[in-house]
Amino acid sequence: MASAVLLACISAVLMAVPAGGQVRTVTLVGAGDIARCDTRADSATAKLLRKIPGTVFTLGDNVYPHGTMKQFRNCYDPTWGKYKKRTKPSVGNHEYLTPDASGYFNYFGARAGSPGKGYYSYERGNWHIVVLNSNCKEVGGCGKRSRQGRWLRRNLTNHRARCTLAYFHHPLFSSGKHGNIAAVRPFWWALYGANADVVLSGHDHSYERFAPQRPDGTLDRRRGIQEFVVGTGGASHYAFSRIKPHSRARNDNTFGVLKLTLKARSYEWKFVPVAGKTFTDSGKNRCH
Repeated sequence: MASAVLLACISAVLMAVPAGGQVRTVTLVGAGDIARCDTRADSATAKLLRKIPGTVFTLGDNVYPHGTMKQFRNCYDPTWGKYKKRTKPSVGNHEYLTPDASGYFNYFGARAGSPGKGYYSYERGNWHIVVLNSNCKEVGGCGKRSRQGRWLRRNLTNHRARCTLAYFHHPLFSSGKHGNIAAVRPFWWALYGANADVVLSGHDHSYERFAPQRPDGTLDRRRGIQEFVVGTGGASHYAFSRIKPHSRARNDNTFGVLKLTLKARSYEWKFVPVAGKTFTDSGKNRCH
């Protein structure tokens, strides 16, 4: 009897592992710059989440205008809050219009990382995923020697993975209203040194995809990081300004979410627009 039970357990474990030892495919889906009580666009993007399984990411500015607990309860919770249990959020600058971003940290609890920090990491499939706090002045800096910078380098050293993705609110590269945010360049250098593959950001209320780049903006198809700006969660739209080098796809009038299919050695992306809109962008790439 004991032998039969043992064999059954072994068979169950083997059946749970895909053939060839490949790690299962996982899905991430989300956007930034999301909820307002005076718009319906956030409800439209939330409906997309209902149809797409997987982990939900947010790219900051989760609720406008000040990220208070009342605004999270009244504006975010009825829409994207329906998927809170599968959400891994990041914090934006509007959350810090409430002292210490207390509304954000109280609403998301442990999912948001430690209050005062707001940076953490997790694993999905074959991927190591890092969530950072790009509100540098509020968190003690984003530089190499800052507390967060030291944590990031240790984290990347201790979690060697074939594929690595990071997300935070402010983009290093953007053709939108706010443009390039140089303060997050140290994040990029640490990620580039660890052979990271993808960075997601928001802040500019538009969608933009860049070709793989070094942190200094040099095109690098072999080791460069591919950046997506996805500030399309529902708050509003910003028109593009001067188009930055290596911008490959962009749209400033469509709300929607980015769906990422993360495989053992590669990833696929697709921008999914809200109902009634037709813009999309899709493709695939291999991990470094």
